[in-house]
Amino acid sequence: MKTKQILLVEDNPDDVKLTMRALQKSKILNEVVVAEDGVVAIDYLFGTGRFAGRDIKVMPQLILLDLKMPRMDGLEVLNRIRADERTKLLPVVILTTSSEDKDRLESYNLGANSYVRKPVDFNRFAEAVHQLGLYWLVLNEGP
Repeated sequence: MKTKQILLVEDNPDDVKLTMRALQKSKILNEVVVAEDGVVAIDYLFGTGRFAGRDIKVMPQLILLDLKMPRMDGLEVLNRIRADERTKLLPVVILTTSSEDKDRLESYNLGANSYVRKPVDFNRFAEAVHQLGLYWLVLNEGP
């Protein structure tokens, strides 16, 4: 059986390390693919750019998507994911430091499944990641 994959779209290397640490602490052993910005995430999902030739039948079980990124922000990534038949039903959780109402509302308007603000405290962050993993990777039954 293939491991359920997580696509982590995050431009901040420290946040990538924190997220990976939180996943490990929660014993979430899924393969994690890290895309350092929105362009890389789109290339990964659609098998373009440096991911040309990737088997795009293998899609992540969960996308953890930051909003504030260079080149292509998370809202544009979400918009592209929802606009394509191959990816429109993938679970996308916005995992961001943004507390702006407009970001939260726009995320949901574009089809985000969940919006989670990154807690500053690592233990709270680890617990949030644990709950996300438990729900989206174990309990949730996808389409």
